[in-house]
Amino acid sequence: MTTIAASLPLPALDARPWGAHRLFLHTDDALFDAVGVRIAFTGRAGGASVGAWEGLNLGTHVKDDPAAVAENRCRLMDALGVVGASLIVPNQVHGTNLVDVDSASADDVEAARAAAQEGADGIVCGVSNVAALLCFADCLPLVIVSPTGRFAVAHAGWRGAVAGIAGAAVRRLAHADAAQGIAPASYNAYIGPYIHVECFETGADVAQRFVDAYGADVAPDPRHVDLGRAVATDLVRAGCSPERIADAGACTRCNPDVYYSYRASGGVCGRHGAFAIRRK
Repeated sequence: MTTIAASLPLPALDARPWGAHRLFLHTDDALFDAVGVRIAFTGRAGGASVGAWEGLNLGTHVKDDPAAVAENRCRLMDALGVVGASLIVPNQVHGTNLVDVDSASADDVEAARAAAQEGADGIVCGVSNVAALLCFADCLPLVIVSPTGRFAVAHAGWRGAVAGIAGAAVRRLAHADAAQGIAPASYNAYIGPYIHVECFETGADVAQRFVDAYGADVAPDPRHVDLGRAVATDLVRAGCSPERIADAGACTRCNPDVYYSYRASGGVCGRHGAFAIRRK
């Protein structure tokens, strides 16, 4: 039976080196102590990739050496002490499809992995020892954690953000938690490094779609969009408490030496990650 925390500590993201390879990770130790969920937003440091992908590239779809990517994923799992756990990495398609993981049996995990490879931008996990990893290079990484230990990891590019993937992930968790009387106001939400408003220039049509969806505050002018504000608005509308939304406060475009940035690199780069697992 899942042990439910009386309440989660307020979310906070601390960034520091991890493991033998000194991976640069944002995480929340108090969350792990309370409910056993280890979250991590990765940077570039400590990886085996070279060239345009130099560092801890976690994406297999960017023409990096597959052996280097596999080594990078192993380094991440080792640094977090979860070597041997099942890992699900979806084929991200900039949509709102979420894949549920409700069983840790080998067959069920493999079915979830296959569904994620068909195309998904979020994993909702209710079991221990199954990790979710999504990849980013300017889009917004999101992890949501319930006091039950359930969690969601989601990819919010502009299409997913404007379509409401953050709220959809909250509602999917809330549906699973309903029988235990847990509401979204008790969830912690974590926003990892992404391209910030001053660097996220869009077409006027895209900015208007965000204004229509989330209000004028998400677009300070007709050419820029605040992805973080849009996602936070979506989370609050779905029932999350504003004080339980933590942002890493890092712009990928402004810090391409620390994180991968599609825009800063001209379109050829690796991918950092958003990771979550519940330890047994």
